[in-house]
Amino acid sequence: MARLLVVLGIVLIIAGLAWEARRRLPWQRLPGDLVLRVGDIRIHVLWAVSLLLSVVFSLLLWITRR
Repeated sequence: MARLLVVLGIVLIIAGLAWEARRRLPWQRLPGDLVLRVGDIRIHVLWAVSLLLSVVFSLLLWITRR
């Protein structure tokens, strides 16, 4: 349980730093992210971000289960 909490803490710190760094970059969305506009409604479909997070979390789980 302690190992899981440490890993989750590290993941949250990395996610927070990445979130702040993303604001400073000149581009706001990754290639592959979609924005659907219907009237006044905007829907953001973050395919590239979801795929990137999935790969990162899969690697972290693989490392911690070894």
